[in-house]
Parts: sequence; structure tokens; C-alpha cells
Amino acid sequence: MSRTLLVTGAAGFIGSHTVQALAARGDRVVGMDNLNDYYDPARKRANLDEVCRTLTQCGQEEAFTFIQGDIRNRQTVEEIFSSHEIDGIIHLAAMAGVRVSIEKPHLYFDVNVNGTLNLLEAAIGRIGRRVRCASFPTFVFASTSSVYGDTETIPFRENDSCGRPLAPYAASKKAGELLGHSYHHVYGLPFTALRFFTVYGPRGRPDMMAYKVLDNIFFGHDVPLYHSGNMHRDWTFVNDVVQGVVSAVDRPFGYEVINLGRGEPVSLAEFVQVIEECVGQKANVVSAPMPQADVASTCADISKAQELLDYAPQIQVREGITLFWSWYKKYVLGQ
Repeated sequence: MSRTLLVTGAAGFIGSHTVQALAARGDRVVGMDNLNDYYDPARKRANLDEVCRTLTQCGQEEAFTFIQGDIRNRQTVEEIFSSHEIDGIIHLAAMAGVRVSIEKPHLYFDVNVNGTLNLLEAAIGRIGRRVRCASFPTFVFASTSSVYGDTETIPFRENDSCGRPLAPYAASKKAGELLGHSYHHVYGLPFTALRFFTVYGPRGRPDMMAYKVLDNIFFGHDVPLYHSGNMHRDWTFVNDVVQGVVSAVDRPFGYEVINLGRGEPVSLAEFVQVIEECVGQKANVVSAPMPQADVASTCADISKAQELLDYAPQIQVREGITLFWSWYKKYVLGQ
């Protein structure tokens, strides 16, 4: 049965893929994004154009409604929830980036905590609903592996304490998880927090590693190779993550926290090498020390996602980089 789902951050990297997956399977999607300038808004508009073209080709163009708006604006949130009977919320909108959050902590908490609070209030019917429904929409919250901090427990497991975040970004995401728990406890709101690991792929943000390496090769932009490339990341292809997100919005558990990664860390140096091999050119990386707010390695225990979401990541790093490179050539280089 077709449902109406709200996707915040709909013009972004993961958001645009999520909109496309939901609409393609027959859901009605209300997408919300403020098109901020964390990176070039033209890139986000291009993402939306790409989604709309794809849906038009599939005859699904009427399944997607886009609203430019800010989750911090209570009036905008109220208008959305008054105009649409929302059956599920996939909350991907956020200020992203560990390092930038150190410079702009007030902005990160305003968006990532206060914006999330507005959506939680709307979900329980206190913002926007004319009449409260008998049941609440399933609320899926995009969290991050950064909440684990500098843990010595490898792989990262959802029952780790996560009490010592290393940067405001991670602290704001942990706060979102805790808010979700309080709204589940008090109101019974079904809330699932998905801890994303290092997601990459087509429509990736320009500040992400794969994009930056290609920009270095073709436009000469510097790429810092932290810790001589000896940092390991659980690189996870965007389509695999979206499969987990879609599964989560279909399954109201109560309250859950679930990792979405691959569980197969690859070093930064090897990741860059695979990109160079795909492109056939070397990047001019610049050696840099590991930032204080970073960790040497991330690795997801995905057994809970496999059990609860039937999560089964398919794309290995080399295949994922090849797909990203094909997209970059077409949509960035215009080849």
C-alpha cells in the first residue's frame, strides 16, 4: 500500500538517493531541504534534477513533491504536517562534518538538535496536525559512527556507551538519539537511529574523500592524506545504506539504534589508490597529521542490521569507486 513519507535533506547525497528509491517503489515522497551553502547549492539542485529526470523516465514524476524549507522553522514544519498525512519520517537533514563543527558548534546544535526536536514534536501531533492520529509515523533518524568516539572496542557495537564524543557534530547526533528515546518513552513514538559509517558514491558531497581526490586530479585542489593514509574507514556504498534506510522506515520497532556499514574497513591510502587505478592518473595528495577530533579506525558490527533490517550490503569498494567515477565523469566533468 502506498504511503506518504517525509524525507528531510532530500536534495543531499543520501537524501536524493532515498527519495528516488522510495518513489520508484510507489511511495508518495515529500522532500524537504533548505539548500544551504555548506557546499554549492547548485550541486544539490543538480541532485534534484537528476532524481526528477529518473522518476519521469519511470512514470513516477508525480510521486515526489519538493519543499524548500528549514527544519528549524516551526511554521514550515507545521505547514508540511498540516498539508500532508505523513506516515513515516526519514530525517537526514543535518549540518555534517566533524571538523567544521568545531568551528561552528552553535550552528550544528541549532540544526541537528533544535531541528530534530521540531520534527519530533510534529511526529507526535503537537506541530501541524489538525487532529492527532491513532498511531504515530515511524521516525528514522540519521546518526553517525562518530558517536562512538575514540573507542577501543572493534568492531563498533550499538551497545557501546558512546559517552565521550570528540566533536560537537558527534555530540549533536548523540543528542538526537537521546531525544528520540525520550519521545519513544513518553509518547510511544517508534524511533530508529541509524548510525552511518563512511558513505560514498554518486552525488557524494564535494567535501568527501572520493570527490576530493577526483577534484585534485582534474582541478588541482589539495587533498590532505591524514596520518600517512593509515586511517581505516568502513567505506559503505550509498545504495547499500539506502536499502537499510528504506527497510527501517518499513519496520516500527519501538526504539532501536542500528549500525549501517560494511564491517570491512579499508585504509585511506588503499581507497585513494583504487581511485587512481580507476581514473588512470595519480592524485597529488598532501601529507597531514590526523585531526584531533578524528579516530584511527572505524568498523561496524552489522549483525543487528542483518537481523532486524535484512540488511545485506552488496557493493565492494572497487565496484563502488567505479560507479562513483562513472557518475563524476558524466555530471561533474560532462564527459
